[in-house]
Amino acid sequence: MEEGDLPGADALRHLAGWNQTLADWRRLLRYAPEGCFVAEKAGRIAGVATTTRHGTDLAWIGMVLVHPDFRRQGIGRALLRFSLAHLDAVGCRCVKLDATPAGKPLYESLGFREEWPLARWEGAAPEDLVAEGGVRPWAARDREAAARLDDAAFGVSRAPWFDRLLEASVAVVAEARGQLAGFGMRRSGARAAYLGPVIAESAEAGRAMVAALLAGAKGQTVYWDIPEAAGEASALAARLGFRRQRPLLRMFRGENARPGIPSRQFAIADPATG
Repeated sequence: MEEGDLPGADALRHLAGWNQTLADWRRLLRYAPEGCFVAEKAGRIAGVATTTRHGTDLAWIGMVLVHPDFRRQGIGRALLRFSLAHLDAVGCRCVKLDATPAGKPLYESLGFREEWPLARWEGAAPEDLVAEGGVRPWAARDREAAARLDDAAFGVSRAPWFDRLLEASVAVVAEARGQLAGFGMRRSGARAAYLGPVIAESAEAGRAMVAALLAGAKGQTVYWDIPEAAGEASALAARLGFRRQRPLLRMFRGENARPGIPSRQFAIADPATG
């Protein structure tokens, strides 16, 4: 993929009704210029896929899209095989993705296995929501402690990727007894604001950060992707009037040596990147 392909890639995203923006595409390409791919047919962009690496312990495949005119021709499978070959060549021991129910059989045929379910929740940020105490805006000094929290909750630290994500996000942290107890972000999307990631060591920290982030988006439609294991987050979403929109399934291929703790993930970062 090259910079000139991004408008065409975003047109595929628009056809699929996904929430990412042209800025999200640009961020993915600039983070991993050798790991984003385009399939062409008849002089047109027929499909796309992106990869995101976090060292050699874990990599992600996302933004797998095929134009409706070129579906059922093996293009999606070819893009996935190419992406996996690239990640194998650079030594990634584990590759993950978030699958829709329709995509699950294809991923299974390529060696992916189920890890855990999650769901997208959708709702309007309540107009009367009040931010709680113990939460403050993100500061540069929080990076190291946040990386440690992410390493435990997600399985690896995504600090270099979050450096890019912070450029487009409202970010907060939660503190407890003088220590960082969590961090969270909210950013704009093509169809709705997106809540995530939110990594929290406790339910109290997670609730406080969600309240702070949603209080800054009052009345806006918000997408919020929550692991089923994070029951406190799902319960909070329901109390705030969010609706469970659709299921997803986290899948992995390879050695899942660092699975993380999904109950601490009050919101994932994005199905395209985990």
